[in-house]
Amino acid sequence: MSENGTAAGYADLGLTVGTPDIQSVGPIAFGPDGILFVADNASAAIFALGFGPAGPAPDSQAFAIDDLDGRLASRLGCAREDVSIRDMAVCPLTKEVYLSVMRGSGSAAIPVIARVEADGQVVDVPLEGVPFARTTIEDAPDLGDERIDIQVLPDDSAEGEEYKTGSGVRLRLLRDGLRTVTVTDLDYVDGTLLVAGASNEEFSSTLRRIPFPFNGAAQSNSLEIFHVSHGKYETASPIRTFVPYNGGGSILASYTCTPIVQFSLSELEPATHVMGSTVAELGAMNSPTDMVSYRRDGDEYLLVATSRLPLLRIACSDIDGQEALTEPDEPVGVPREELSHPGVLRMTNLDDGSVVMLQQNGAGPVSLRSYECAAL
Repeated sequence: MSENGTAAGYADLGLTVGTPDIQSVGPIAFGPDGILFVADNASAAIFALGFGPAGPAPDSQAFAIDDLDGRLASRLGCAREDVSIRDMAVCPLTKEVYLSVMRGSGSAAIPVIARVEADGQVVDVPLEGVPFARTTIEDAPDLGDERIDIQVLPDDSAEGEEYKTGSGVRLRLLRDGLRTVTVTDLDYVDGTLLVAGASNEEFSSTLRRIPFPFNGAAQSNSLEIFHVSHGKYETASPIRTFVPYNGGGSILASYTCTPIVQFSLSELEPATHVMGSTVAELGAMNSPTDMVSYRRDGDEYLLVATSRLPLLRIACSDIDGQEALTEPDEPVGVPREELSHPGVLRMTNLDDGSVVMLQQNGAGPVSLRSYECAAL
């Protein structure tokens, strides 16, 4: 890009200056030249926002911020309980943390993009007069689709409703329409935006591949997995979170109740049905909240945060050697280790040597902290 971070430079990537009509914010991810991709499930669209200017990233940056949701509430002029942090991403150019936030609830909720700096300053990013582009998700579930998506929340969550299982376990469940999970996670890899979520098809679990700039046709595949906890093959529940793997040639994905599944991308044909390879089963009555991979001492590891389990670490070398799980007697698959990082809500790579996490102990305030990979 010849004019880093300028409107003229972003025009080369199909962005024009204006005010994007964003109705909701959910998953977010950074792409080239400081472009932030924002999923808007309410309008079944993905926006590319140009926040430049581009410039050198700092040599190092660390985060240790307490009461982040309180700081957001103060900045946005609302009560703490009216702040809902939906996702987190780090700008590769500036190493600043960006958050997608909904202020308020229901039809009155307002979408916000916020930026957090290492000194704890929180800024709501203006969405007027910014370079942007928009692509519509053509196969999104209709607003009137009566199918229901279910997530398992932390036991002390203020959201959802209590449910008692047949064995007497009490859970917090969030039940919502399928449209709300049109996009559950996204990531940018080598000119393509990978988008997981639900579609309007009978086999609703879907992986989309959208070229960027948004000037080409999106490709999608319906997904099927063997769900060990449920003892059956499934096509309805969407991926909750994923990370690119093998240099972008595949992804590692996780679902509610909580399998880890590998999907190969290198040989995908458009509009085909794809079977994933289940490599781990983390346990029923649980939902993944985020995953991130990192390298330490030359080896690659996967971190998996969930709603009701401790933070888990899995060696990727074990994943590479794991045969697909296809039996309902709950083989655990690859080994995993529990880490002492409580209440992890979201994670992302801060740089090659550290990971930043949103954490919440019980119903207390949300903190933002970075951890060196050497200690994870």
